Amino acid sequence: MTSQSTRNFLTDNPELYELRFPDHDHSAGRFLHDVMRTHLTTSTPPDAEYPPAVLDIGCGTGRDMGYLSGLGYRCTGLDCSAEMLRYARSRHRDVRFVEADMREFDVTPGGFDAITCLDSSLLYCHTDDDLRACLDRCRSHTRPGGLLILEMRNGAYFLGNSELLDHPTQFSVQAAGQTWRADTILWIDHGSQLLRRRRVWRGADDEPVVQSSAWRLLFPLEIAGHLSRAGYTI
Repeated sequence: MTSQSTRNFLTDNPELYELRFPDHDHSAGRFLHDVMRTHLTTSTPPDAEYPPAVLDIGCGTGRDMGYLSGLGYRCTGLDCSAEMLRYARSRHRDVRFVEADMREFDVTPGGFDAITCLDSSLLYCHTDDDLRACLDRCRSHTRPGGLLILEMRNGAYFLGNSELLDHPTQFSVQAAGQTWRADTILWIDHGSQLLRRRRVWRGADDEPVVQSSAWRLLFPLEIAGHLSRAGYTI
C-alpha cells in the first residue's frame, strides 16, 4: 500500500467492510422482502415452486442476496469489485454472482422479477448519460410488472444543511489485531452536482492509503424524471 493509492480500501477488504457496516439483523434484506411481498405482481411467493428472481446491483459482500436466498428467492448479485465478489461467493454459495459494470451489464435480459440497488450505489452514476445507461439496463432486465427498488441519499438534504461538510471526521475499525483509522472530509462539487469524499486510512505498519470517492446528488424530481423516461411507474 502506498500513499498514492486511490483504490476503495473497504471494498478491497470485504471483512473490514462488514465490520464497518454491520447488519446483524439483516435489516436491508428484511426491507427488500417486505417490499416484494407487498408490491411484486410478476411471480408467486418465494416459497413456491417457481420463486421470484432478484438481481442486486452493487451487491458488495452479498449478504442481502444471501438472506433472500435463504427465504427461497432465486438471487443474482452484480458488482464491479472482484474482491467483494470473491468474498461473497465463498459465503453465499446458493447465489449467482456476476462481475460487471452497472451501466453495461447483460445478465439475463427480461429475466428478473425485481432489481434492487441499495446503499446509494446508483449515485456512482455521475452523469445523466450514466444514469440513462444504468436504468435502461435495469428496464431491459425486468419482467413486465416487476419492481426496481432503489435506496439512496437524497440530494435535497444538503440544501442549506452543511453539518456533514467541510470539516474532518474520524473513525476506526479493528480486525485481526490491528486498528485502522480513517480521516474523512466531504464537500460539494457544485459544478458537477457531486458529493465528493477524501478519506485517508492509516494502519500501524503501512503507509497511508488515500481514497477519493464521489456520488451524484439527485433530487427527488430528478430521479422521478429519469425513472419515467426509462419506462418505470413510480
